[in-house]
Amino acid sequence: MSEKQGEQTSYSYAQAGVSIAAGNALVKAIGPLAKSTRRAGADAELGGFGGFFDLRAAGYEDPLLVAANDGVGTKLKLAIESGRHDGVGIDLVAMCANDLIVQGAEPLFFLDYFATGKLDNAVAERVIAGIAEGCRIAGCALIGGETAEMPGMYAEGDYDLAGFCVGAVERDQALVGNRVQEGDIILGLASSGVHSNGYSLVRKLASDKGWKLDRPALFDQDILLIEALMAPTRIYVKSLLPLIRQGHVHALAHITGGGLLENIPRVLPEGLHAWVDAGAWEQPRLMAFLQAQGHIEPEEMARTFNCGVGMAVVVAPAEVAHITADLEAAGERVFQIGGVQSGPRGCTVAGGPETWSARTAWSATHHG
Repeated sequence: MSEKQGEQTSYSYAQAGVSIAAGNALVKAIGPLAKSTRRAGADAELGGFGGFFDLRAAGYEDPLLVAANDGVGTKLKLAIESGRHDGVGIDLVAMCANDLIVQGAEPLFFLDYFATGKLDNAVAERVIAGIAEGCRIAGCALIGGETAEMPGMYAEGDYDLAGFCVGAVERDQALVGNRVQEGDIILGLASSGVHSNGYSLVRKLASDKGWKLDRPALFDQDILLIEALMAPTRIYVKSLLPLIRQGHVHALAHITGGGLLENIPRVLPEGLHAWVDAGAWEQPRLMAFLQAQGHIEPEEMARTFNCGVGMAVVVAPAEVAHITADLEAAGERVFQIGGVQSGPRGCTVAGGPETWSARTAWSATHHG
């Protein structure tokens, strides 16, 4: 509508596509979710300009702080296209919390960033409910976050997520790889599915192969394919933290982007090489399905997907039996997948006639 001479149109933020009222309503709605994550050191109240955390109240004496941030990647596209928003918040927390526990750190508090073109409170509440659930599983407090409504930045219905988590570890319990020795055993903790890496390849396969995501999976008639693909990332914090504090763990590797081949070497000192036997555990049917559908080479599988192992645990041989028992009692499925030998820093994954090898000199320019 053109302006008449002498008249001016009054502009508002709402006319530009941003609803402050909707944002305020969302903060009010998610307040109880945040409160449900309260823990020693944090009251998980929302609404301030920042969140406090009391390390002394959490019981720490000489702590190091450890920070991690991450996202969910293109798994969000599957969530948006399928309308399954409830689990991606757990994924977001898992990707950060699992990265902290591998340093020996207990996740203490979490902040999230939710960005979209036009705020749909019903969707946002489902996502943030998942974040709160992930925080409860990880034992950390959801103390704040940011909801950004940015018209023109995202296609209709799209949103993006980022998470930021801070943890603490007593100085003498930090895991930095220096405890790993030749002869150590590598245990694998079962993943819950694809977790949150490799979804650009999953989505390409879904498109090229014409998968019917809302039909029972070919490898399991009791579950829809989309449900198998959207299973939230497993959070290993509460299973591993007691063992770390007892000094029984030499190193941990979160199997994310780069798979087994590139993540295990990140926790090895120079002069040590990890050998993994892919025949030591049964490959999940979902992983076998992905490999068959894409005719994916073994090395590509070991570098792109977790292949059924979400966390690698490096321990002394004498500790294997009781650590396995403790982890199983905590609800984990444990496999003995390999060991540590002398050799160039790296990882070899062997299975059948194939041997996959990665000998990467990890430098300061590499970001995990």
